[in-house]
This record gives sequence, structure tokens and C-alpha cells, in this order.
Amino acid sequence: MSNQGNCVAIGIFDGVHAGHQELLKSAKKYGKVIVLTFYPHPTVIFAPERTPMQLLPLDDRIAALKAHGADEVVVIEFTKDFAAKTADEFIDEILVKQLSATHVIVGENFTFGRGAQGTAQYLQTVAKGFETSIVQLSENRGNPISSTRIRGLIFDGEVARAKELLTRNHYLVGPVVHGEKRGRTIGYPTANIGLDDLACIPADGVYAGWLTVENIRWAAAISIGTNPTFPGVRGRQVEAYALDQVGLELYDKIAKVEFTERLRDTLKFDSLDSLLVQMKVDCDRAAELTGFTRINLDQ
Repeated sequence: MSNQGNCVAIGIFDGVHAGHQELLKSAKKYGKVIVLTFYPHPTVIFAPERTPMQLLPLDDRIAALKAHGADEVVVIEFTKDFAAKTADEFIDEILVKQLSATHVIVGENFTFGRGAQGTAQYLQTVAKGFETSIVQLSENRGNPISSTRIRGLIFDGEVARAKELLTRNHYLVGPVVHGEKRGRTIGYPTANIGLDDLACIPADGVYAGWLTVENIRWAAAISIGTNPTFPGVRGRQVEAYALDQVGLELYDKIAKVEFTERLRDTLKFDSLDSLLVQMKVDCDRAAELTGFTRINLDQ
């Protein structure tokens, strides 16, 4: 097959992880790489109660796909009408007429068309002017690399392991919202991040990482949980303290919070003093892991 045609890679590509990156790299030899992806996730239509958390917001997914080799990204809105198309309608209308595919790349478990009637193997049998390659899942430490596996690691707080599979830090994005403002009264002003319902939030605990607002990136200690040391009932919060930064005005600005390593579980402390002692330990460790030199505020 000529390498001057259109190679269409089909999938959700959530996270654009190492396996996805290998697929995009292999697609290059077949010509222009067009990624065909879907939004929202198909489970929103078929089984909304099973809709997975997102490893990346859609805009970031598109940017990551292009950064790893996609020449073009086509996003199809996944609706009930689209889901009702037959496998042959999908091939004729999307792959042939819309995208002029000369080569198609899909994963071994790919299905498409009404009732999932189309399979990767079926694509290989049709004579519609394109060839089809079926790729197996890449592996890491003897296990397949998949978005599902990565979500599981994140839910367990294993953000360093997730980074291996993502080839980047897992991160969350959202506006800085007003919280209880307790942090600033105890010397640790935090940015409280408002998050989408589908945000893939790591397990409760304290993490080392980074906080970025308006292209300024600070080393950070990050807390996820309900702040059990203090009285009152509250939902889970994601709060990032930019190490040794004071006077930051971040409310309503969009923040990116990256997770590099989990430091400890969320704990309930008997006193504010014991909490502050532990917070200094956490910040020192976060500084060490991010390569940040702390300011000695006691001098």
C-alpha cells in the first residue's frame, strides 16, 4: 500500500498512553495519520452508569494526539443516532466518503456499528479501497497497557506507576474555587480546584507534584480528601500548596495539578500542632521529589 494515502487510527485514546503512542508511531509509515475518536464516551449512550473517568479532557486529548504524531484529529459526537448506524454505514459514510481511508488501524478488541456488529476482523474482509491493521495492546511489566489499567492505578494512588504507562504525570485541570480558607490562616495557603464530574481523581492522600496557573509552574504539595482533622462535613477536595509561595491570587483562574508521587495516607491529627509538624515533613519531601530548593523562612 502506498504511503501517500490516509491512515485512519480509530479509538477513544483516553490518556494517549504509551500504547497509543506506539500505535501512532506505527501509523506514520502508511501516510497521513488521521485519528478518528469519539466524544462523549460511547458508554454514555449504552451504559451511563459505567461511564469511565477521563484521563484527559477532550481538548487535551486532541493536543496530545497531535503531539504524538497525528496529522489530523476528527472527533465524532457519539449520539444515539450515530450509535444506530450499521457497520457498513460506518465504513461507507465515515471511512470511505468522509476520510478517504487507504489504511485503517484498530485495536484487537475494536467493535463498531449498531449492536457492535462490526469487528476488527470484519474490517479486514471488506473491499472498500483500504487495508486494515489490527494491533495488540502494548505491555508494561508483563501486563497490557490500557486506559482502564491506568485509571485503576490512579484510583489506588499509584501515580508514579501511572506515569510509566502515560509517559507523563497524571494531572487534573479546573478553576481555583473558594474553599474554607483555613490554609492561609495556618501558613499553607492552598488552591482548591473545582473539577469536572468525570475527573480521574487519585486516592485520598498527600502527594508531591506541580501546580501551574497562567504558564507559571510551582512545585507543590497536594492534598486529596475531606480534611478529617477539622470539624464539619465536607466532600472530597483537591488542594495544592505551591511550596513557599505567598500572596498568590489564583481564584477563578484555571489551574493544572500534576501528581508525581504519593507521600502518605490522609490522617486525622489530634492537634493543629501535630498537623503542622507533618505538613512541614510533607512539603520537605515534595520539594526533594520535585527538585525544589525550599526557602528558609525561619532565618
